[in-house]
Parts: sequence; structure tokens; C-alpha cells
Amino acid sequence: MAKAYRICTILLRLMAMAAVIAAAVVMATSHETTTYFNLTLKADFTQTPSFKFFLIANCIAALYSLLALFASSTFIPPRWVMVFDVMMAMLLTAAMAAALAIAQVGKKGNQHAGWLPICDQVPKYCNHVMGALISGFVGLLFYTIIVFYTISTELNPLLSGNK
Repeated sequence: MAKAYRICTILLRLMAMAAVIAAAVVMATSHETTTYFNLTLKADFTQTPSFKFFLIANCIAALYSLLALFASSTFIPPRWVMVFDVMMAMLLTAAMAAALAIAQVGKKGNQHAGWLPICDQVPKYCNHVMGALISGFVGLLFYTIIVFYTISTELNPLLSGNK
């Protein structure tokens, strides 16, 4: 049973790592410049702190996934890996929330604050951001599954092989 647990964990981590790397790459390549009423409008992820946070959080999660794949239980106790998995899920949740809030403002604007929507002027940029958010959400979903799977196996000694 321990071998099946290890294979499942490796597969989940690889899928999570692929999703957060894709989210980071798509966010890092999101930029567009357009002219609107003789004004040049440049949309880039670096202009928004929430999108920078999203990119950094996904990079951290990808690096952690890589380290967790190669970390044996002799170096890091499984319970600490579980704690770090929860921390990564929380970090990705915060990054998703921040990025989704700004993406919503970019798409719909905020009439009360006088913020105009920009997605009509820079659709390529908004589509890139949407792709990054979808991929980030998939990564967050995989991390959530990892957390629940790790907790369930750590709390059940019969499944994890501990006696």
C-alpha cells in the first residue's frame, strides 16, 4: 500500500507542478499594447501587484513541488511535508483571490470608483490572464487534493504503511 501511496502522491505533485508552471508562464507572457483615442494603452502583468503576487506564488509552489518530489522521508518527516502542502494551498488560494479580484475589475470595471473596464481595449492580454487564472485554479485544485490525500493517509496508519 505504501508503494501505491507514493505513486499517487508523485502523480498528483507532477500534475500540480505542471499546472502552476503553466499558470506562471502564461501570466509572465501576458502583455499587450494598443492605441485608444490617440492614447497608447499598455497592459502588462507587472503593472499590477496582484498579478505579480500570483506569478511569484505559482513559482514558489512549482519549486516546492519539485523539492517535495525529491525529498525523501529521511530528510523531511511526512508530517512536515503535510504542513508545507497546506501552506502551499493557502498561498495559492491567496494568490488566486487577489488575481481574480483584479481580473474582475479589469473585465467589468468599477463604476463607483470610476474605474473603466480594459478588456475591450486589450482582449489578448485579458485572455492570457484568464488562461493563467484557469491554470492556477487547476493547480490549486491539485494542491487541495494533495492536502486531503496526505492528511487522510497520515491519519490512517493502515493506508500509509505506518504501524
